[in-house]
Amino acid sequence: MNPTGNPIFELQGVSKSFGTVSALQDLSFSVYPEEVHCLLGDNGAGKSTLIKILAGVHRPSKGSYLIDGQPVHMASPRDALERGIGTVYQDLAMIPLLSITRNFFLGREPKKGWGPFARFDVAKADEIVVKELSEIGIDVRDPGQAVGTLSGGERQCLAIARAVHFGARVLILDEPTSALGVHQATMVLKYVAQARNRGLGVIFISHNIHHAYAVADRFTLLNRGRSKGTYQRSAISRDEVLNVMAGGEDLQRVEQEINRLAGRNQQSIH
Repeated sequence: MNPTGNPIFELQGVSKSFGTVSALQDLSFSVYPEEVHCLLGDNGAGKSTLIKILAGVHRPSKGSYLIDGQPVHMASPRDALERGIGTVYQDLAMIPLLSITRNFFLGREPKKGWGPFARFDVAKADEIVVKELSEIGIDVRDPGQAVGTLSGGERQCLAIARAVHFGARVLILDEPTSALGVHQATMVLKYVAQARNRGLGVIFISHNIHHAYAVADRFTLLNRGRSKGTYQRSAISRDEVLNVMAGGEDLQRVEQEINRLAGRNQQSIH
């Protein structure tokens, strides 16, 4: 897919430093409606810092954050939520012993009654949860069951469905398939595609090229806090993505050094 129209949001020349340590340097990318934009990078690429900037936890040291073309300043994660930026962290921010419904509405429960007599409308909440999850293929027989009884893939889909229900225009997914098996990862990837088809922009942050490549429309590749370019999926192969992510030139130098040392060792044996 080639993006059309205007981006929902953009980062322009964003850098983030912690004292003398530079975590991100001059990073720019955008996300459009009906697009899955994958941010790919290995450990130490700056993904964690970037997530916190996108979610309003950190403010960039330099650069601009634009939503619908207008510069904004995120003072907190609540600011991001109110502007339609929903973040699903790797730990999912769920309480295993609470029910599916309680986790879905955590802090935003529908009420019935008035004033001091207002109380959680359990029946309405359960109805919403069953409907939302059935639309993504999860059959919940008892929304009152503990969320810890769900599979990893089901919990991930629940967290995404929660963000969509509460008005996210952009979904930021932090390593959504990292701890999942093949079947559960497939479930999550299908729902990511569904979210895109609903008109959302999705930022899929991962180090797993195989999962990302299955749903991505565009890639921005990160290495040591810097962007190594943004590519249409059709313009770059899996092997090329891996080479850029890992720092192909560095790997070649390491391989040459290993071969050189192996040659010396073999010579000393003879």
